[in-house]
Amino acid sequence: MRKKITVVGAGNVGASAAINIAYKELADVVLVDINEGVPSGKGLDIAQMGPVEGYDVKLVGTVDYEATKDSDIVIITAGFPRKPGMSRDDLLMKNFEVVKTAAENSAKYSPNAIIILVTNPLDAMCWAAFKCTGFPKERVIGMAGVLDTARYRTFLGEALQVSVESIQALVLGGHGDTMVPLVSLTSVGGIPITQLLDQPTIDAIVQRTRDGGAELVKLMGTSAYYAPAAAAVEMAESILKDKKKVLPCAAYLEGEYGLNGLYVGVPVKLGAKGIEKIYEVEMTEAEKAALAKSAGAVKELIDVLKDKAGIA
Repeated sequence: MRKKITVVGAGNVGASAAINIAYKELADVVLVDINEGVPSGKGLDIAQMGPVEGYDVKLVGTVDYEATKDSDIVIITAGFPRKPGMSRDDLLMKNFEVVKTAAENSAKYSPNAIIILVTNPLDAMCWAAFKCTGFPKERVIGMAGVLDTARYRTFLGEALQVSVESIQALVLGGHGDTMVPLVSLTSVGGIPITQLLDQPTIDAIVQRTRDGGAELVKLMGTSAYYAPAAAAVEMAESILKDKKKVLPCAAYLEGEYGLNGLYVGVPVKLGAKGIEKIYEVEMTEAEKAALAKSAGAVKELIDVLKDKAGIA
């Protein structure tokens, strides 16, 4: 039986995700959006690329969640985009209602699906989806660390003039200004980054990584979409093909890293069951403190949701 991925939100991120899924022939795709005609039109447009690009998948666009029935994976991208001057935190309550609707419908029509969240503020939206679906924690996962790490590797590659494929790196923590690029575990072809770049340069790259989303919003007037979509699809591919890739993703923690009841970016093994293992890595004292600070920022958002949305 062919696999099926639902992408909720037919905007820039959702449409880009659908194209990537089609190119890889990972699964048939259902695009869902509240705007009549938009998901159907984009689905048809992407389908018509197939004869040219050489892929063959079924693409359906709809405003009706019934068409999503029995999806293997649901990628939730829907939400209000970040505008210039707007922080991810500003999006909290506006996007909560969007995610709540998507999560509840996903649970109704695809009770065995694995959900990948892309909507911001990411970590809080993961927690909301986890609560609204009632799914086990292994099947509600956030796309954040894959994107943040890709940005980090891109900036390092530019600074060193080397292939990004030679760079091993990891970014943990919440998806926002407090994320934690782990300099202590960053290397190029096995060479520690501290042997290749001076500390001021490393510090500047770390800060640019943290500001990566805001930099793109300032340039384009809206949130990024190509790289976030690619990151979500890499996660979906690891799950559908049971590749068991180790990737930094937002996961629900119950004691790991000394944190409880929060979604925070950590390295996980992604396989057919979703998150199959959470890895705890050694960090410097400064990195531990930065992770605790980042988790604190996530907790603040979740506390707001508990208070204003009445979720326990």
